[in-house]
Formats: sequence, structure tokens, C-alpha cells
Amino acid sequence: MKVHANVMNGGTHEVELAEDATYARLLDEIGENPQAAVVVVDGRPVPEDATIDTDEVDVMRTVSGGSGAVDA
Repeated sequence: MKVHANVMNGGTHEVELAEDATYARLLDEIGENPQAAVVVVDGRPVPEDATIDTDEVDVMRTVSGGSGAVDA
């Protein structure tokens, strides 16, 4: 199956995947770390271990950081 992935602030990718591929496999194919990205289908995040059931997804990169405390 062909899947079109729109990566926010990262362009678009079209990849060919097996019919039973997971969203984690999709992230791997487009070079996104599953620890730092979320796949969104129809405005809702999907589990990375779920089987892909659509031909177009959005990928949102997540950002995390330290405690936010600033030493003076």
C-alpha cells in the first residue's frame, strides 16, 4: 500500500508499505523517531503498534525538555 505522510515542518513523504505495516514502521521508513513523533489520522493520534488503515496521515514532531527551572 502507498501511504502519504505529511510531516509538520518536515515536508511530505510517499512510501510503499506492506498491507500489515504498523504506524511505527511508517515512522521508521520516513526517518522519524517514534519517541519524538506522533502519527495523527483524522485529527486523532493513533498507537504506533496499530496496523495502518488509511493512505494519508499527519506526523507531528513532539518536543520535550528539562524541568523549566532556571538557575540564577
